[in-house]
Amino acid sequence: MTSSAAHCSIRQFEGFAIYVLRTAAIEIAVVPELGAKIISLRNLRTQREWLWRPKDSLELFKNSPQDDFSASTLVGIDECLPTIAPCTWRGRLLPDHGEVWSCPWVVDQTEWQRGTLRTSIKLEKSPFEFERTLQLRKDYLQFDYKLSNLAAMEEHFIWAIHPLLRLMEGDELELPESTRSLFNGKVWIDAVATASPQNECCKAFAHPVREGRAAIKNSVQGDWLEFTWDADTNNALGLWLTRGGWHGHHHFAIEPTNAAHDSLAVAAGLQHGGVIAGCASTGWQLSIRLGP
Repeated sequence: MTSSAAHCSIRQFEGFAIYVLRTAAIEIAVVPELGAKIISLRNLRTQREWLWRPKDSLELFKNSPQDDFSASTLVGIDECLPTIAPCTWRGRLLPDHGEVWSCPWVVDQTEWQRGTLRTSIKLEKSPFEFERTLQLRKDYLQFDYKLSNLAAMEEHFIWAIHPLLRLMEGDELELPESTRSLFNGKVWIDAVATASPQNECCKAFAHPVREGRAAIKNSVQGDWLEFTWDADTNNALGLWLTRGGWHGHHHFAIEPTNAAHDSLAVAAGLQHGGVIAGCASTGWQLSIRLGP
């Protein structure tokens, strides 16, 4: 490995290769074979694990492309592309939470030797090739995305990052006031760790957002997690909270995205989401910073 801000290693767990990037402040773990899923995002200064897992135990297994997302490992951070909700678009039956979370991605081993985790996947139903590069730098994780349209005609897509987060007492959601106003006073937005819906679940969108920022800050522990992104490229924010209402689970998700609807068919009809010209590529970035 060449000189890098992060140390990299590969571990084995239940037959899967886990790619680990680590600095003095953060450690992340990724399973390329399972949709390049990020299964751990840990603040090494506070020892807080930010990513949720069912029953606080790690279980890894493969899924089929047609599986419902609720039948997955439900661990950590997935990528949703080119839809979130299952739908039919241009004759393609697109699966729940998209095509990429349930399939193996290819690791660029040359980049890995340099301390960067670049993974890619060619979608089976949609004419896309999708690439994500992860770089760990001191106290933040940098995501760089590239989406290529392999077809001659333009294509529509929804992208959303899908992080299932573990909440603790004292966690509060911080949003720019311009974003908060778009949620129309939903009370659970202000105190995600303790607020309703009890025994329910809820998803809400803010659109269009002017500032790409959302954070969880803990007034008791003093630690925090902050997402930042380019709101010109991804001008919507989805928030998901389940208090036992979805398969009995309790977790929270901050989902920067390019559409204010989960279905590609609906979003495209509303002229939401992304459009990429034939035989062209587009890209975007996102970062997650941990503190203190």
